[in-house]
Amino acid sequence: MSAGNNTRLGIAFMIATSVVFAGQDGISRHLAGEYNVYMVVMIRYWFFAAFVITIASRKAGGIVAAARTKRPVIQMTRGALLAAEICVMVTGFTILGLVESHAVFAAYPLLVAALSGPILGERVGWRRWVAIGVGFVGVLFILKPGLGVFNPAAIIPLIAAIMFATYGLLTRYVARDDTTATSFFWTGTVGAVGMTAVGLWFWEPMTGSDWMWMAALCLTGSLGHWLLIRCYEVAEASAVQPFAYFQLVFGAALGVSVFDETIAPNVALGAALVVAAGLFTLWRERRAANAA
Repeated sequence: MSAGNNTRLGIAFMIATSVVFAGQDGISRHLAGEYNVYMVVMIRYWFFAAFVITIASRKAGGIVAAARTKRPVIQMTRGALLAAEICVMVTGFTILGLVESHAVFAAYPLLVAALSGPILGERVGWRRWVAIGVGFVGVLFILKPGLGVFNPAAIIPLIAAIMFATYGLLTRYVARDDTTATSFFWTGTVGAVGMTAVGLWFWEPMTGSDWMWMAALCLTGSLGHWLLIRCYEVAEASAVQPFAYFQLVFGAALGVSVFDETIAPNVALGAALVVAAGLFTLWRERRAANAA
């Protein structure tokens, strides 16, 4: 089995990535509950930028090669959009908790599929449109609009999902001209610059124990991205992407076991519909790609 087509190893990397990112979300929930979200995300980005610069400097051509892009405006937009999305999502963690936030955010692959037609000019067949519709019915189950108990804050992770889907589409667009290393470099550096411009205004003193949690947050972020890079190096993205949904499972488990959250029946049902629709959409995309 070739190094670029080791599906089992790729799946193992993706599941490990999901575990690490779920842990990162739990740490983010704790820190953002004690300190300003912008400051927490800013410090996280400082470490992330150092990580991507280190990786770029060790590759052929160094930082200059990594920074070379044919689409600088879109690359900067991508970087700023991801940083803003992280701020929105972490805010959702503090208000709604991990369970409900992850349940709604799981709809982002459906948003990518829905928007890939008008933005990228890709063809989306009727079966995928049906799956997208089923997925959004699941989102409605989670949000419960019109039932007298709708929490407007539940829109927060949906906004984050829309932002992340747009980021993903822009990433696919620039991939036509730029390498993955270039996109990764711009994501870390632009996000760090943008968050520093915002986060310094919200600086707060942090306790020694929470600085340890912040260090753990930075390390999990870098480890998670490294695992994700390795995952896509050893296996096809279409083969491993469905296993990214494990982040919802691990995040929910963390929310219940550590933060005493509960899984409401409507959230469980809605999340099941969203994940099932997302898996079907990914399967159809893979079939279409293999048939091309």
